[in-house]
Amino acid sequence: MAEGDEEIRPEDLEVEGGAVKSFLEHLEDLRWMLIKSAAALFVAMFVCLCGTKQLMVFLQWPLDKAAERHVFLVPETTNQTITIQLGSLVLQTTKLTSNSLGSLNLGTNQYITLQLDPFMAGTNTLLALRVVTNSLPPSMSALKLTFLGPADPFMFAIHMAFFAGFILASPFILYFVGQFVMPALKIREKKYFLRGFYFGTVLFLGGVSFAYFGVMPAAIKFAVVYADWMGADVPFLNAMDYSGFLFKFMLGMGAGFELPVVLLALVKIGVLDYKKLSAMRRYMIVGNLVLGAILTTPEVFTQICMAIALQVLFEVAVWIAWYWERQAKRRAAP
Repeated sequence: MAEGDEEIRPEDLEVEGGAVKSFLEHLEDLRWMLIKSAAALFVAMFVCLCGTKQLMVFLQWPLDKAAERHVFLVPETTNQTITIQLGSLVLQTTKLTSNSLGSLNLGTNQYITLQLDPFMAGTNTLLALRVVTNSLPPSMSALKLTFLGPADPFMFAIHMAFFAGFILASPFILYFVGQFVMPALKIREKKYFLRGFYFGTVLFLGGVSFAYFGVMPAAIKFAVVYADWMGADVPFLNAMDYSGFLFKFMLGMGAGFELPVVLLALVKIGVLDYKKLSAMRRYMIVGNLVLGAILTTPEVFTQICMAIALQVLFEVAVWIAWYWERQAKRRAAP
């Protein structure tokens, strides 16, 4: 290269994408992409089916955590909930207007259990009263999963393996889709596509984790507290309905967390910029509520949580677009 000549990058010489293929060759590539994606899903489903017992522990965790959140979600009131038990048998659950029961002072804890323990006094069997403070009433204890039909356990295992397998196989499916799309992209476009794939995978897994660890226990507790406020008791959940609720919400939250990747990709190709994104704020609030209703289950609490998360991600995308625009102006300045 002569002195003073600028270095020519490969992407500057590239006009088209990869090798030109016929329509049938594209169909063949599409067929193999679908086959590999289906194989990844099948293997992931088989793994999840073999680990059904471990998945049951996975499903039970949000229910156990929901029971521990009563202090944060149930408002403090002057009424105390008292449960009278004989062994493991619940005799009565009621609310008191004061913290005393006759001459017995119950303290200030909101949930109290009066445990009746039998003991022998000579030849007589008597009952001793033991106060268990800050214990959960039956309506606030961890919910149990149950099946309502003889075929439900088998259908539940397949149902759970499909959704869990889809989550497990989703990075591989996205990779196979990328293999199908990338040959048609230019070198610069491939670079942006790979970055989007990496960040998109991280955001998807982050959304799934946020739904499982952060929102689900609170959503379950919200449903139980609301049912308790209505005067209804929720001692158990249908395993089929609950698993569908959990996995659909996790997938919806993971898909919703891809919002910054989509917006920033549009910024890179010139469809959007910082000014346009800033003007979209008021519309995105409504749009995120709609997305929360579409991508999650038909339950208000999870929809609001997802709308808030999407709005935060939108604001992050706006400020990244502002940073990119600022850097571009600095490079263009003499």
